[in-house]
Amino acid sequence: MGIPTLRFYIPFNIEVFIRSGLSVEGPIWIMRDYAKCSGCRRCEIACSLHHEGRIWPEASRIRVFMLVPGLEVPHLCAQCDNPACVEACPVDAISIDEKLKRVVVDRERCTGCGACVDACPGRVPHIHPTENYALICDLCDGDPQCVKVCQEGRWNCLYVVRRDPSVSYDLYAKRPEEVTRELAILLLGEKGREVI
Repeated sequence: MGIPTLRFYIPFNIEVFIRSGLSVEGPIWIMRDYAKCSGCRRCEIACSLHHEGRIWPEASRIRVFMLVPGLEVPHLCAQCDNPACVEACPVDAISIDEKLKRVVVDRERCTGCGACVDACPGRVPHIHPTENYALICDLCDGDPQCVKVCQEGRWNCLYVVRRDPSVSYDLYAKRPEEVTRELAILLLGEKGREVI
């Protein structure tokens, strides 16, 4: 018997889609199976190499949190259907790319005020460590590097899937504390309530 999967994070038809081997075109989403995360942080490295040209986890658009020893939680943009960060931006620096249905930050316009961080229910955006603009996953223009390294390592925590219009992606915007609590209860049962 393997590690249980957090089924409540996975849209209904995703497992059939993954097993079918279909290629993913059009709007995509990064599915997370939190119970499979090893905490290797290769996703942070791949993301920072892709966007910053060097290994710099602090500037990664995906971050891995370990709030309880042994429970690693990858934290990245849920690509909400109605992103609060877009509405909250006072300078219109955050928008939705209609082709991939992803959140995009215009780094030239962004002032780094943090309104997007406060507005996001998952508090996913964070400010670049040396430059003054918000960091939000941009799906690597349709080829997410975090997913590639996760799949290469066979951890299978992250998958690229076709975005399903019947799924409310806003429900996936959760703080690391919330996800860790749910994961602890899933893996440890009632004892999980005691660890966080």
